[in-house]
Amino acid sequence: MADTTLWAELLAFGTGLALSPIHLGVLLLLLLGPKPIQRGSWFVTGWIVTTLVTVILLLTVGHSLVLDMTQGSHHRTALDLLGGGALISLGLKELLRSFAAGEEKPAWTHTIERIINLPLPLLIAVGALTELISPDDLFLFAKTSAVVLAASLPSWQEIVGLVFFTFGSSLLLLIPLVAVIIGRERVIPLLQSGKQLLFAKGDLIVGGVSFALGAYLGWQGISGLTIVI
Repeated sequence: MADTTLWAELLAFGTGLALSPIHLGVLLLLLLGPKPIQRGSWFVTGWIVTTLVTVILLLTVGHSLVLDMTQGSHHRTALDLLGGGALISLGLKELLRSFAAGEEKPAWTHTIERIINLPLPLLIAVGALTELISPDDLFLFAKTSAVVLAASLPSWQEIVGLVFFTFGSSLLLLIPLVAVIIGRERVIPLLQSGKQLLFAKGDLIVGGVSFALGAYLGWQGISGLTIVI
């Protein structure tokens, strides 16, 4: 049976994936624009499907290659050290950019303004592509698959774990969408405030989360090296 550490790790990695300022920003603008429920629902569905399919494919590849992902194995130690280093680097970059920008809007806000004007099918496709080409997202996908492989779970528990990860990674998108479905007029001020906060502090939030996750992965990688030694 999977222990609580596995669920905590899956939730942490899912939360890290969820803090995507571009996807959150796009959703908030969709919910504030025309046809908010229709366009917002399809966009969130695209995120959920992309997340679940990606992590299932990585887990399938891991099984087919019979990768050893136990603590101290070469594959897992390399993944932890590479992922930790990359996330720490990205986190520091985002933090420095946030401090340097001051009151200026982050550059990615202009990307968001272009994305939301795309036709819905293209909007969903761009959202999926943006999720897949993000380096920190790719490391989180890989790490999620690695910890599930290392747990050596029965197939049904692997499925539960992947669904749990996908739900955690989608929660920040689902909350505003459900709120709009329940009563859009009442939550419009909250959506506006959320958009302003995200545009003002998005780099700081993402940088802090990336740095924290990177430090955790780096610590796991170093722990793996000590086991090997």
